[in-house]
Amino acid sequence: MTGEESTLPSIAVLGGTGAEGGGLALRLAHAGYPVIIGSRNIERAREAAAALNAQLGTDRVTHATNLEAAETGDIVLLTVPYAAQMAVAREVAPLLDGKILIDATVPLVPPKVARVQLPEGGSAVAALQAVLGAGVRVVSAFQNVSAHLLAEVDRDIDCDVLVCGDDLAARETVIGLANAIGLVAWHAGPLDNSAVAEALTSALIAINKRYKARAAGIRITGIDRPSSR
Repeated sequence: MTGEESTLPSIAVLGGTGAEGGGLALRLAHAGYPVIIGSRNIERAREAAAALNAQLGTDRVTHATNLEAAETGDIVLLTVPYAAQMAVAREVAPLLDGKILIDATVPLVPPKVARVQLPEGGSAVAALQAVLGAGVRVVSAFQNVSAHLLAEVDRDIDCDVLVCGDDLAARETVIGLANAIGLVAWHAGPLDNSAVAEALTSALIAINKRYKARAAGIRITGIDRPSSR
């Protein structure tokens, strides 16, 4: 590990055994971040971490229970399905005080995942912030990035990231993480605005279905594009 890598914050990926969480974990580890795969099933976490290390040729990915990962990680990334979002967050809540929690939750309600079904009040991520309280800096990001593309670590991803949160410094940190893994990210306002990114995912699923695609994405225009690295 280089000196620069040794100073990078560790990232706990809760739900890292799934496609989206695994893809983000892969990209983060490839960028030099220490990554902890968290899961309720420790054996699944072990297998996922081993597979990522084998793919990358590193030992940068470790595994733990969700509780252990949340306690150890400097930054926590929540990538579980919507149905499990609140339960997992409540379980680890005592370990999140003062930390940034990046929530990539999309409120998809099978079987009609191509139809927007936001919860009452709008944003699923904003609802989580209300439950966790001001001691946890919740930031919404990565809802619109295809897991299929994340898994191809050397491939450029032509999809921008909308970053929403009530804490400006926390948003800036998350934008830095997105840039580090090769994505262009934008400040998209307070956490309530996350409803837009959450709803967009269903629209992108509908577009993929209609046009027989796998990775429709979004791109912000009309502004000079920042570097993604």
